[in-house]
Amino acid sequence: MTAQVCLAPMAGVTDSAFRKICKSFGADFVTTEMVSAKGLYYKSKKTASLMTISNEEKPCAIQFFGSDSEIMAEVAPQLEEAGAFSIDINMGCPMPKIAGNGDGAALMKNPRLAGKIVRAVKDAVNIPVTVKFRKGWDSNTCSEFAKVLEANGADSLTLHARTKEQLYSGKADLGAIKEVKNAVKIPVIGNGDIFTPQDARNMLDITGCDGVMVGRGALGNPFIFREIKELFKNGTVSNYPAETERLKTALIHANMLCIDKGEHIGVLEARKHIAWYVKGLKNANNLKNRVFSATSLAEITEILESAIVLYE
Repeated sequence: MTAQVCLAPMAGVTDSAFRKICKSFGADFVTTEMVSAKGLYYKSKKTASLMTISNEEKPCAIQFFGSDSEIMAEVAPQLEEAGAFSIDINMGCPMPKIAGNGDGAALMKNPRLAGKIVRAVKDAVNIPVTVKFRKGWDSNTCSEFAKVLEANGADSLTLHARTKEQLYSGKADLGAIKEVKNAVKIPVIGNGDIFTPQDARNMLDITGCDGVMVGRGALGNPFIFREIKELFKNGTVSNYPAETERLKTALIHANMLCIDKGEHIGVLEARKHIAWYVKGLKNANNLKNRVFSATSLAEITEILESAIVLYE
């Protein structure tokens, strides 16, 4: 089986536009921003809007979070109806507003409840149920936790190989991914510190995992999926993006955001993505400053098109 190369769910980042961009550069699988189970339960339109999936993004998972197994089971069919290929349960988010409420990574402190949630969701839908979790809360408990998830019906697992206490600091522990892979029979996807194609190759070689999930390494760099696939296939990478490809992709991305969200919000969100796309380019600071003062898509288009001409 060829290893899957997946886009990680990231709040405020992996919306429909970014998922489509990443798919176009070779991501095998993408996941939505995390959706609140309680938000769906209480019929929040904003929460429901996060589940919109276009045909270009499929197969796409919808990730949701919560800690009430009954509520999660009740709303899970909505994710299936929205067109999700699979449902991913977030048991790894370390942010205080999530973990502090007993959701996300906090579930790693309560394996029994985590297992109950997996079983309840699994029984409520007809599509695969997966779980993304961490190495542990403040120590390594991932392999035992993984066994509980598997025993309750999880179809596959994704491990971000840091503890909740580490947040995103330090190094991802590839040994922990190997532990989980050896502890269960279901597929295991590795996540953490994939910023280059070689990082992905190393993760596969060291851990034996079934695929890799790219998070922060894809910010402003959806080309990483193409590069990883090329390395896996040919053993080398030659198709790195030129400056013009980065800028042209940033402009396409900005247009997609404005179509999806309206020009005002689209421009605001495009600014941060463009800052990531131009990172490392000559005159990047000047470009970023101009983009951050732009208030319309026309302005952003003019700024990026003039920059493209300079790099051609």
